[in-house]
Amino acid sequence: MAGTKGSTKYRVAASGRWWDEEDGRWLPAGEVHGWLPGTHQTVCGLSLSRSQLVRLSGIDRTETFPESGGAADRVRRVCPRCASVCGRRPSDARGRGRRHVNPRP
Repeated sequence: MAGTKGSTKYRVAASGRWWDEEDGRWLPAGEVHGWLPGTHQTVCGLSLSRSQLVRLSGIDRTETFPESGGAADRVRRVCPRCASVCGRRPSDARGRGRRHVNPRP
């Protein structure tokens, strides 16, 4: 299943939203986080109400990736912590530290 890790279905919480006339639905804008329906916080631990994030339960996390062509038109930033937990790192994230190609046994 796309947008899932195991059997968990992650949805979108965003700092803003906008109405798409073509699709006839609200789409995320600004900063995007992963969110599990039934919880009151993002995957990275932000409180939805205190952070003033909008829940978009009809939008799957995979639609917020720029290459998806889905709901990513006005997304400015994807939270790297949420992306890591949800099984996808943003394309601009780089690995930390060294990469060992042939480590010694």
